[in-house]
Parts: sequence; C-alpha cells; structure tokens
Amino acid sequence: MDKKTSPLKDKPLRLAGQSLQEEINKTINDQALNFILLPVFFISLTIYEWIRFLQEITPTLKSISLLASMAIIVSILCIFKLIKLRKKVKNMRLGVDGEKVVGQELEKLRTQGCMVFHDIVGDNFNIDHVVVSDKGIFLVETKTYSKPNRVNPKVHYEKGQLTIDGLGDMSKIITQVKASSTWLKRTLEESTGKTFLIKPVILFPGWFVESPNDSEIWVLEPKQFPYYISKKKEIVSLEDKKLAAYHLSRYIRAL
Repeated sequence: MDKKTSPLKDKPLRLAGQSLQEEINKTINDQALNFILLPVFFISLTIYEWIRFLQEITPTLKSISLLASMAIIVSILCIFKLIKLRKKVKNMRLGVDGEKVVGQELEKLRTQGCMVFHDIVGDNFNIDHVVVSDKGIFLVETKTYSKPNRVNPKVHYEKGQLTIDGLGDMSKIITQVKASSTWLKRTLEESTGKTFLIKPVILFPGWFVESPNDSEIWVLEPKQFPYYISKKKEIVSLEDKKLAAYHLSRYIRAL
C-alpha cells in the first residue's frame, strides 16, 4: 500500500483560548475521571464481596464492613475533589470565553492592516494575543473575572498598582505581563536580528477600567483598545511588520 502524507505544508496557527481549553480537557480526562472511577471501584468491590458473603463464600462480615467504610470515605473525598475541580473548570471556561471575545475584537483590526496572533506558547506560560501593526507590536493579556454584586465594580490601575473590586491588589498581573513582554522581545530579536519595542496591554472584558492613557502598560476594556492604537504614531515600517509577523508565525507553527 502506498504511503500517504498530509496535504498541509504547515501547522495551523493557534486559536484564542486554545491553551486554556487544552487544560480543561486534561483536567476532565486525567483528574476528574480518576475521582469518578475510584469510588466506583471500591463500591463495586464491596458489592462483589457482599454477594460472596451471602453465598457463604470466604468473605466475613467484618471484612465487608471494612470495605464499605473505605468505599464511603473514598467517595466523600472524591466528591469534595470533584466539587473543587468543577469550580476550577468553571473559572477556566470563563477564561476561554473571555479570550474568545477579545480575540474576536482583535480580529477586526485586520481591516486596518494589523496582523493578529493568538495563544503563543512560551516556557511554561502562554501569551493570549499579539497584534503586529505599523503602530507597534502589542502583547495583549486577557483577564476575565466574575464581577461582585455591587454598584459599578471597577478595575483601577495607576503607577504600577493594579486593584480589582472584590479581588483587591492584583499587581502580580503587571509582573506577569512585563515578563511576557521581555520574553517576546527577546524571542523576536533572536529570530529576526532586530529589536522591536513591545507594548504590554491588559484587557478586562466587561469591566469599567480606570487607567491613565499615557501609562507604560495599557489597562483597558477591550473596546477601548482599537481607539488607543489609532492615536499612536506609525513606528514600524511595512517591511519590519511583515518580518516580525512572519517569524512569529513560524515560531507558533514550529511548536
């Protein structure tokens, strides 16, 4: 039989929220399934031994009681684990939805000549989105949080301090996005031989955001982002824009 090869020359680019979706699948398939199967095993074993006891075969009532106790304890522990996993998966699904919503907003920038990439995987982390344009290269981090039941909850950013109503000080996000920007800058420099300035951006879907528009890091609601870009001067040539986009796409497809 003749060997067959894929007609695709390159891997597809990644989708918005793909890393989180993969983590959800892994959590359900690896962890949740184990916490379901373990109680089933002990309960089945207890039933099997009880049937043998009724048929006056080897097991004693004492051994069956011990198995039954173990089955109850394991079942309770696994139920608590499943409840925690359910909350974790729920939060991750919210994150996936947020990244998809932001991704859809960013895709509209293509009509302005921007090149948009999603879910760039680094060393034990991922960058949600990157926008390459003649106005600069923007690293976009999406943060999707449930809002507290109060009037006009806000995200507030000023002078490196980030606070979110209901969550308190979340300045660790600033540290995260700065580290990601440094990695992206270094990766592009190693690949292209050129130094590109990376503008970190943090987007909070559905939140009211208070932030100065001249800050080192843009902290915005997604619909504000295109407006902020439109106000910047052109700093990247068409040649450099294509160069950065090409090397970024090659990096993503090489994973």
